[in-house]
Amino acid sequence: MTSEKPALPAYLDNIRIILTRTSHPANIGSAARAMKTMGLHKLTIVAPNLMATPMTENPPIFDPEHPQSFKLPEESFTLASGAADVLENATIAASLDEALADTTIACALTSRRREITAPLQTPRDLVPELLQAANRGEKVALVFGNETFGLSIEEVQACNRLMTINGNPDYFSLNLAQAVQVVCYEIFSQTDSPMTHLQQEDHAATHEQIKGMVVHMESVMNDIGFFNRRNGERLMRRMQSLFGRANTQTEDIDILRGFFNTVSHRIHKKD
Repeated sequence: MTSEKPALPAYLDNIRIILTRTSHPANIGSAARAMKTMGLHKLTIVAPNLMATPMTENPPIFDPEHPQSFKLPEESFTLASGAADVLENATIAASLDEALADTTIACALTSRRREITAPLQTPRDLVPELLQAANRGEKVALVFGNETFGLSIEEVQACNRLMTINGNPDYFSLNLAQAVQVVCYEIFSQTDSPMTHLQQEDHAATHEQIKGMVVHMESVMNDIGFFNRRNGERLMRRMQSLFGRANTQTEDIDILRGFFNTVSHRIHKKD
């Protein structure tokens, strides 16, 4: 019987990813995929400013007077892969203030030096506070800026935490979806969600099964003359001890005994 998949913590629904002024349609889809992979489903898109691409030659124009009328192009859904539902349920907002209205904690993702004196913290530093707030029922947001220009000073000031992904000071170049993936991974990793559904089921072999397999091995070794110059009794004691210590599985026993049967068949066929 396979292990049941663990349920995602319900409080993850209180954490949203906000993309502001995003320009590439594919990045929105890739960010949605990164989110869903890590158990996050709440996406808000603020004032998208989509550029033309080979797949999206005529990008939709965002109308701030009617934000919910904005429809993402097919390119975004293609890059989202199995996370199309995240895009379909995304909230479209005209301003960051609107997107943050009901939040208690909003983290601005930035890798630039700022005039703002608030301390920069890594995802690992900030995530415990975010999870605690989400678990209390508070709304938490992580805000990512435009691919080229990042967040404006005004957008950073709208947030009450500064988060940065630390990296190589000589070369640091994460694209938008990669940055979303890093942050979402840190969030999910700190939920301590079990991995039992990924682990192979344990079917440990019994003492009797191991003993039977070792006897079978001894028979084959004897047939091929392996004991001609060896102390067979001492060697088989070591084999019994070896397989007894090795967390031998029933599948291992089946494979070995199948191999021994094949060897025996070949030997007797030659005779």
